[in-house]
Amino acid sequence: MWPLYAAGFTTAFGAHGIAANLGGFSDDAVTSLLVLGGLLALYDGAEVLLKPLFGSLSDRIGARPVLLGGLVAFAFASALYVVFDSPGWLWAARLGQGAAASAFSPSASALVARLNQTAGLGRAFGGYGFYKSIGYTLGPLLGGLLVWGGGLRLLFAVLAALGAAVAAWAALTVPAVPPLPKKRQTVLDLARRLADPAFLAPTCALAAATAALSVGVGFLPVSGRAADLGTVATGAAVSVLALCAALVQPRAGRALDDGRLTTRTGIRTGLLVTAAGLAAATLPGLPGILAAAVLIGTGTGLITPLGFAALAARTPRERIGQTMGAAELGRELGDAGGPLLVAAVATAATLTYGYAALGLLIALLPLAGLLLHRRLPATPASDTTP
Repeated sequence: MWPLYAAGFTTAFGAHGIAANLGGFSDDAVTSLLVLGGLLALYDGAEVLLKPLFGSLSDRIGARPVLLGGLVAFAFASALYVVFDSPGWLWAARLGQGAAASAFSPSASALVARLNQTAGLGRAFGGYGFYKSIGYTLGPLLGGLLVWGGGLRLLFAVLAALGAAVAAWAALTVPAVPPLPKKRQTVLDLARRLADPAFLAPTCALAAATAALSVGVGFLPVSGRAADLGTVATGAAVSVLALCAALVQPRAGRALDDGRLTTRTGIRTGLLVTAAGLAAATLPGLPGILAAAVLIGTGTGLITPLGFAALAARTPRERIGQTMGAAELGRELGDAGGPLLVAAVATAATLTYGYAALGLLIALLPLAGLLLHRRLPATPASDTTP
């Protein structure tokens, strides 16, 4: 499991270590927000297009080779900016990183599900989410230190080395998990499975959590600069968000497996707490930033392991890669759409209204869940048959 945890750490550190330090890309406020939103969305836009493809590919040929190929490609894409060091190559490198992450992220999730029993899915995904959140936590802070010491080029060099090291580790220690035989699935069968509220409810919650997380990491530094906070101080403040998510996820997973928490209650609570965090981000100064970081981190920490455990528990093992790829697609739609929504509203009005708009949408999701004919199961993931 450790190389899988390292793969989760790599994609989180790479995504947010860079994203949290792109706020000063332009000196012009309006252009900065538009460029920032575009660069944040570029990484995730590649994942939106490719994660379902690579998820299905991992079911077809096995998740291990997809994992290894994605890690190697991530190292190569990161090295591009180190070598060429120009704004155009920054966009190319981010696109390449996103395409590579679309391969090794869903395959790592599929391996977590395949290598663990159904009764331990909460703990498994809680642990995976913990180490991924450690990447989110260290990304803004260490990314800020690296950019301060040597610019974005040094940060990309570290990411290239990290991707190569994790690929070598995974190649040596991750066991081969052969694809399972499966019945033929038509396009209609796939559409019905993905349209089932049992899939849609946790996936929409995961998308909302990821949107809030991406906005927090990408735009709270903008609020920090407005409060006259430096790069390192802003990175440390934003890291509180991911630290809270890291601490909450294993506990939420254990509570789910032990029957002390249900997916329905946990996810709805997480959505409301996340919305409250975005509301706190509208408050001026350091208190608003810290309150937003704590609440968004806590809310997303509740949602993430519960959502993935619910999906894995209700998915046939031979289709786990496809389900994880489709769920990751939903997350990346949130990851790309959240920054774009906030950037668009902030450009038309102010960043405060951008936070408020996303917070309102997330707060409405629990109400929308009540209107579903079939709601998210109230039983723990360990008691749910795939």
